[in-house]
Amino acid sequence: MEVQRDIEAMREAARALRQQRGSLAFVPTMGNLHDGHMALVAEAQCRAPAVAVSIFVNPMQFNDARDFAAYPRTLTEDMALLEAQDVDLLFAPAAEEFYRRPLEQSTRVVVPGLSEILCGAYRPGHFTGVATVVNKLFNIVHPNVALFGEKDFQQLLLIRRMVEELALEVEIVAVPTVRERDGLAMSSRNRYLDEEERRRAPALYRILCEAAEAVASGRRDYAALEAQGMARLERAGFRPEYFAIRRAADLELPAKEESGALRILAAAWLGRARLIDNVAVPAPPPEGR
Repeated sequence: MEVQRDIEAMREAARALRQQRGSLAFVPTMGNLHDGHMALVAEAQCRAPAVAVSIFVNPMQFNDARDFAAYPRTLTEDMALLEAQDVDLLFAPAAEEFYRRPLEQSTRVVVPGLSEILCGAYRPGHFTGVATVVNKLFNIVHPNVALFGEKDFQQLLLIRRMVEELALEVEIVAVPTVRERDGLAMSSRNRYLDEEERRRAPALYRILCEAAEAVASGRRDYAALEAQGMARLERAGFRPEYFAIRRAADLELPAKEESGALRILAAAWLGRARLIDNVAVPAPPPEGR
């Protein structure tokens, strides 16, 4: 596996791979890799003959300096995992290489609307950091296809909108959430959970699934279901930020007669860990059925 830390060297290495193999798939990450990331890599290998991965803990998407400082960095272990899965190219720049000006002076990419709701309401500036780093990575790597997990569903929609509106030549592929056996979505932040919190954590997924079943069976009292979800999370020991039923296409509030697919999303703290998850809901049946 070739490893690059310099922007220009990475650009040249990615260009060479595209020319040699015909197309290139790309998986952007912040490292601390787990099976969820490896599922993205495996799907990338199904989509293109060459695969590049980035590992970069992006300071622009952290609204809490302590959270940025504490984020787990495991580059040596991550490189071994990627090497074992036959990744072709890794980009692992230092922050000083990626942002050559102070952050407050750096150009930013803003996706209005999607950036301010749900997680964006609780993490101001987070999605501007996400859009900026992903756009810049795309401009360095020029992948034909890029892979993102559905666990970060709001992020996925935001990146798709950015790609569409900025006319970027990259296909965005969503990969289903990878879960532990008890249903907990795999996340680098799960390592913050102590033994008792880890035992409680799968309740987040169960509560989401039960709400999805209620909507699929015909319930339309979305606000009541959201309130019930928040209350159930609190009783399970979480400190919930939101529990929201939204249109899957754009995360707007659904109308009572909504005919499109829905998504139920939640974010909640459990000890030091901020957990996010979401589940899909089939289109609800017509009123009265």
